[in-house]
Amino acid sequence: MRRRLFPLACLLPLLALAFAAACGDDDDTDASPTAAASPTTAPSPTAVPTKIGGSMILATTTSTVDTGLLEYLLPIFKEQTGIDVKAIAQGTGAALKTAAAGDADAVLVHAPSSEKPYVDSGDLVNGKLVMHNDYVLVGPASDPAKVKGLKDVNAAMVAIAATGPFISRGDASGTNTKELELWKTAAIDTKAVKSREETGQGMGATLNVADQKQAYTLTDRGTYLALKKNLKLVVVFEGAPSLLNIYHVYAVSQAKHPNVKTAQANAFVAFMVDPATQVLIGNFKKAEYGESLFIPDAGKREEDIGK
Repeated sequence: MRRRLFPLACLLPLLALAFAAACGDDDDTDASPTAAASPTTAPSPTAVPTKIGGSMILATTTSTVDTGLLEYLLPIFKEQTGIDVKAIAQGTGAALKTAAAGDADAVLVHAPSSEKPYVDSGDLVNGKLVMHNDYVLVGPASDPAKVKGLKDVNAAMVAIAATGPFISRGDASGTNTKELELWKTAAIDTKAVKSREETGQGMGATLNVADQKQAYTLTDRGTYLALKKNLKLVVVFEGAPSLLNIYHVYAVSQAKHPNVKTAQANAFVAFMVDPATQVLIGNFKKAEYGESLFIPDAGKREEDIGK
């Protein structure tokens, strides 16, 4: 049986329509990504966020390492972004110098007065308030300086200066900066502090030295809580407004340091202030110690912290 042929007269109009569609307005083929992503276009069900990948260097204070906070957060950051982070634990002063030399991509530090010159110079950008805890004075349970019960931090510093011994970090860290500020506010020359010694080391090491010598020292609460089970030192003074310990995160400026990894650094800054990360920070070891090692602060005004 012969097949019926489609009449050519009927086929010609269809060919004309197809040709007209193919030669339509060129603007359709050059549509912007925004137009292509209009609400009427359904996203691909298999689309996944693109990971940045690569690596970066984070210069940070020792407390974020001694407490285990970064050990907890960095694997989560890598899972989300694909970025490997090498954390260099230093005193805040050293971390800021590392950043200013262009040898780090981001910093996580806790000495606002020390940070400001680097922000003003343009070395640090995209700064964000991350979290806080507080400083506490710790010493031997026998409390030879009779600091316990004092209501004024200046009185506490005067009592410690007269009795000693006192172990200082002496490393230009945020904690060392705060210690020197406390002596100055109490009108005490550090040379007049009885048996004051400097370790030149991080918070964990300084706490261990103070514990061995049964001396007083200033520490951030988070590191003290993390190491408390191995220490005989007890908190002898806490709670003064001047003892707040505020942490910021910054990216290092690519404008001043062309070799820094800006995409990775900004991803880290964004991660630290992300609401989900802030919840993780607030809950970090809270069940273990009965209190938070760090209080999340993203989105707050610095002047409202501690109120």
